[in-house]
Amino acid sequence: MPTSLRRIMRIDLPYRNGNLGIELPDDTEIIEPNEKKVPGSPAELIRQAIEKPLDSPGLDRFFDGAEHPLAIVNDGTRPTPTSAVLDVVGDRLAACGARFIVATGAHRAPTEDEYRFIFGKSYGRFRGKTEAHDARDKASLVFCGSTRAGTPLWLNRRVLEADRILVIGSVEPHYFAGYTGGRKAFLPGVAGYESIQANHKLALEPQAHSLALDENPVHRDLEDALSHIEASVFSIMTVLDKDQQVVCCTAGDLRTSFRAAVHAAKEVFAVQLRRRFDVVISVARSPMDINLYQAQKAIDNGALAVADGGVLILVASCWDGIGDRAYLDLLGSASSPQDALDRIAAGYKLGYHKAAKIAEAAKRIRLVAYSELDGETLKKAFIEKADSLQESIDTALTNRGPGAKVAILSDGTLTVPIVE
Repeated sequence: MPTSLRRIMRIDLPYRNGNLGIELPDDTEIIEPNEKKVPGSPAELIRQAIEKPLDSPGLDRFFDGAEHPLAIVNDGTRPTPTSAVLDVVGDRLAACGARFIVATGAHRAPTEDEYRFIFGKSYGRFRGKTEAHDARDKASLVFCGSTRAGTPLWLNRRVLEADRILVIGSVEPHYFAGYTGGRKAFLPGVAGYESIQANHKLALEPQAHSLALDENPVHRDLEDALSHIEASVFSIMTVLDKDQQVVCCTAGDLRTSFRAAVHAAKEVFAVQLRRRFDVVISVARSPMDINLYQAQKAIDNGALAVADGGVLILVASCWDGIGDRAYLDLLGSASSPQDALDRIAAGYKLGYHKAAKIAEAAKRIRLVAYSELDGETLKKAFIEKADSLQESIDTALTNRGPGAKVAILSDGTLTVPIVE
């Protein structure tokens, strides 16, 4: 960066278990989730939502007479405050003998440290009643029919055996399902690999993008899957702010509570911009920095704020590697982003939607990553490795010329820039 360019004081970006200090031009824009004022603590918000459920009986009545109650919770790749919800409803779940299943989708099972993160203070009394879903374990799955889109629906047999199901989730923008939460507890949460693959193929459609629901083929397919759930379902959905504090909680009927949480999530995470930028630094915060598969969401959102030919710098530890290999193998076998897209169009496998989103971004802008991943691995994904974050920023701004504009997406996996 030219020495004549004014700098602001040091900015700290979250990275792994600490922070990275960088210097940037004084006209840098910081793009972060919108502030949302809330009356009360997270526990109070959760308790109030449960006491006034939407289109559903109260939680105590819901569990009356339950013989096989089941709670579905998210894995460690989501910031869902499951432990805070269990602090409020744990006694009721313990009293009715509920079992737990971790909705891993196609992810690996949680580590013990991740189980402790998920359950918090409730770890001791519920860990022995908890199992992780395994999408590849055919013996644990039951075929339930097909959706209107033709997705064969295989679900974990625990779900089919349950007569009451409590879903604990969080709602935030999702780069192809529109939003996380609600119906995603079942598909992909506790669905078979074949089901997840068929559903995620719909992510290649142009209508499948962040904040989109009604015209989104992925969302419609997820909604269709709910019609195959015979047990009564009670949902507790949370929305977090930029500091991962609960700012909204809805409860009751799964569809109704999800839609109510979507409204709050859009208020928090959809951020209006006046323009696009030459350089955007997009941060994948914990726990979404676990691997490149998850951190890619910060690329997808960050790219929305980058001008054509500009630079997106991903800041993500990826301490657990790349995640599922299929998307990287596909990208690594392609000679260019367009070649990757052509190969995906010729034959889909689970994970190729991830490859398609990365390839689409790499066609239009330059991708750089500051990460623990090695350069050869990143190169396969058409991403350059930044050995020094500061030097990469300086070089990008210099290459874009005098007056180049830079922005920071401080929570890139969740914040969705909308250019007016």
